[in-house]
Amino acid sequence: MFCVPDPDPDIRWPAQPVPTGGSWHHLGEIMPRPPDCLLRLLRGAPRQWVCALFLSVKFTFFVSVAIYWHVVGEPRGHRLSSTLPLHVPCPRGTPHAPSPGPPPPDIFFLETSDRINPSFLFTCSVESAARAHPESRVVVLMKGLPPDNASLPHHLGLSLLGCFPNVQVLPLDLEELFWDTPLAGWHAGARGRWEPYPLPVLSDAARLALLWKFGGIYLDTDFIVLKDLRNLTNALGTQSRYVLNGAFLSFQRRHQFVGLCMRDFVEHYNGWVWGHQGPQLLTRVFKKWCSIRSLSQSHACRGVTALPTQAFYPVPWQDWKRYFEDIGPEELQSLLNATYAVHVWNKKSQGTYLRASSRALLAQLHLRYCPSTYAVMKLSQA
Repeated sequence: MFCVPDPDPDIRWPAQPVPTGGSWHHLGEIMPRPPDCLLRLLRGAPRQWVCALFLSVKFTFFVSVAIYWHVVGEPRGHRLSSTLPLHVPCPRGTPHAPSPGPPPPDIFFLETSDRINPSFLFTCSVESAARAHPESRVVVLMKGLPPDNASLPHHLGLSLLGCFPNVQVLPLDLEELFWDTPLAGWHAGARGRWEPYPLPVLSDAARLALLWKFGGIYLDTDFIVLKDLRNLTNALGTQSRYVLNGAFLSFQRRHQFVGLCMRDFVEHYNGWVWGHQGPQLLTRVFKKWCSIRSLSQSHACRGVTALPTQAFYPVPWQDWKRYFEDIGPEELQSLLNATYAVHVWNKKSQGTYLRASSRALLAQLHLRYCPSTYAVMKLSQA
């Protein structure tokens, strides 16, 4: 068990005005509209027009590709079929409601885009966490949901998640989430800025603020949970020998390490480099925390633990196609023997067709750890 005494709770941030509307019971916000234009060409001398036009066409193409990749959403192959019913009867064997007693740490999932129709992988992530932690509250925060106690939209994925009494799906209010943290000013300034990776960077920031304010366990929505995670406290996962990853984070409320991550997020901000505000940030803060130059020098110090690669990333991102290849029982057991949860690298794998009835690694994980999602996915392919 990786635990430390309560961290110093006396870290204070500059006072900021309280946002109007909303509450932490209903985390809802509408994101600001994008700027009126992405590019304004400067008028030049006649001999410069051809060059300016050429550069503008290249830039516009780059912008169009980036917006499509990061905003439009998942390809059709990973979305829930529109021919399926909007509601499903809850299957037997779903976890019971949490019993009375001291509450275990909450488990959080975040959707910082406006999507409100979860994919099969999304619902599998939440279902697997709910089944592995029947006594914990599993909280799914979605920015696209309406605030003020409005009923949930009629979507199959949300209906499926409603089968689990320990799962709560709530609207996400980003302004209130970032209030009274070092990230509030950054978030306010980001509204008028265009960057190539807005949603990943926003997610990186939101998970830090969430754990700072509430504590608990954060998971990306492309994880499949295999084991109980509650004995992992003040911990994160090692992606490779050179870098850590924040797809799994588990920290006590107001832990100083998370506070330092938020400060680094602002002080060394660079939204134009992929991973700079996520894995690279956690890696450089951990090195400072432990006073080391290489991750090989220390895996735990001052109460924070970097768990080994096998714990959450048994398949490297370079080998993501392995999830769609057949695997035998013995090889499966050997691969996941020391694994708590499996990261599927949805950034790479999205759009790849998965046959539910196959012996592919990912299909077998669905069958074992999110059987309700698996049943609906199999029905959609019938």
